Amino acid sequence: MASLQEEAPTIPTKRKENGVDTWSDLWLKTTVTQPLKHGVTAVQAPSLSGGTVSPRTPSTATASEPATPTFTDAQTLISNPADIVDRTRLLNDEILLKVLSFLPDSQRKSNRLVCKRWLNVQGRLFGSLRILDWEFLESGRLTSRFPDLNDVDLINGCVVTPVGSSICLHHRFISAHLDSGVSAFSPSWRPCEDNLLPADVVDRGLRVLANGCPNLRRLAVLGASELGMISVAEECPTLQELELHRCNDNVLLGIAACSNLQILKLVGNVYGLYGSIVSDVGLTILAQGCRRLLKLDLTGCEGSFDGIKAIGHCCQMLEELTVCDHRMDDGWLAALPFCENLKTLRLMSCKRIDSVPGPDEYLGRCSALETLHLERCQLRDKNGVRALFKVCETVTEIVVQDCWGWDDEGFSLASTCRGVKLLYLEGCSLVTTEGLESVLLTWNEIEQLKIESCRKINDGEISPELSNLFCGLKELRWRPDSKSILAAGLMETGIGEKGRKFFSKS
Repeated sequence: MASLQEEAPTIPTKRKENGVDTWSDLWLKTTVTQPLKHGVTAVQAPSLSGGTVSPRTPSTATASEPATPTFTDAQTLISNPADIVDRTRLLNDEILLKVLSFLPDSQRKSNRLVCKRWLNVQGRLFGSLRILDWEFLESGRLTSRFPDLNDVDLINGCVVTPVGSSICLHHRFISAHLDSGVSAFSPSWRPCEDNLLPADVVDRGLRVLANGCPNLRRLAVLGASELGMISVAEECPTLQELELHRCNDNVLLGIAACSNLQILKLVGNVYGLYGSIVSDVGLTILAQGCRRLLKLDLTGCEGSFDGIKAIGHCCQMLEELTVCDHRMDDGWLAALPFCENLKTLRLMSCKRIDSVPGPDEYLGRCSALETLHLERCQLRDKNGVRALFKVCETVTEIVVQDCWGWDDEGFSLASTCRGVKLLYLEGCSLVTTEGLESVLLTWNEIEQLKIESCRKINDGEISPELSNLFCGLKELRWRPDSKSILAAGLMETGIGEKGRKFFSKS
């Protein structure tokens, strides 16, 4: 019994030549040289194999008295220190993944530096990723590092960065470095056309991605061919959203194999960046293959009445159509009524709407359409604007933002839409107060009115009839002129009247 009251034996340890203790030295100082009850607790910790290390207990020791660990026990404990230090090894990957998922995003970068296992497990927490290095994808490291990806953006990775380039181009679609030796004043200058990866290289990367991430739900890619898209369609049956840049009719053969696709964005020709052609042939192939489309975005695409009609006939679930910078032939507006369930129509950055829409008797109407959104469009052609409102006369919401040529005459054409409940005008500098009043008084169901940055609409020109209409609105946002707002805010301060004398006294 007397031997138990003595201090624990110290273990001679070898020190480094520079005088710094090794890891085992520090561990021994914190375990074996501590009181005996702590030493027994450390020795009895379960190992990774599920067993326990039992110390040699002297025959004279009682149950209430802790046993003294021997030098052999300490050596056994030190031989595999990871069993004691890394308690997470007792957890399987699913439980560890659940624990790491509760940690804040700010700690993810530091957590992956703990060990290789944490690095691999934490990679399963990432569902969305944007690729900048194509070699990282093609080598297979992407799919092994992040096996559970469902949203991948490959657009910027499809552009080759020139060596020594110091010029960076930022576009709403793409960001790329440019070659300083190319003249920007050349009429055929397209900075991204010569710096794109070849189609076969992009297809190889798509095959690697499809094989490693079969649960892919969203994909954005630039410059792929129909072979690459077919491999994605075969290996990723759950793909629902696709954004394809530099698309053409041949590529749409591969997209047609994605039977579960619901959201599709096609970018054909982008002025100054790259050019490609999407015609009625491609739109017809697309319509026959992707019959479950809910949202369709056509940017820089060609086509005509036949292509839009095919989409309306085959894609009967289509609810939202966006046409951006279109190159459609005349008469395409007459095909919109074939989209029977269309609820939202967006026209963006269009230089024209429809120069020759045809006679009114051939223009139907979209019976289910609810929202018409015009943004950054040229509205000087009154025939196209009149035909547009004729087709969309059942809308309940009209949004016009930063459109050129939108004057009182063009705005009066919107009076054919009798059921409008919301009107939002922003940046319409040619619409006057009189033109606004003439249209609003014809809408008996108007409930929400938002006017912003329309400099020809003045507060002093509001008539009593228009003022009474404002009183019955559910929502009114009236900011037509920023100067009038500033003047109203400074009226009580006297700054505008006193001038420099006001500031000198202050």
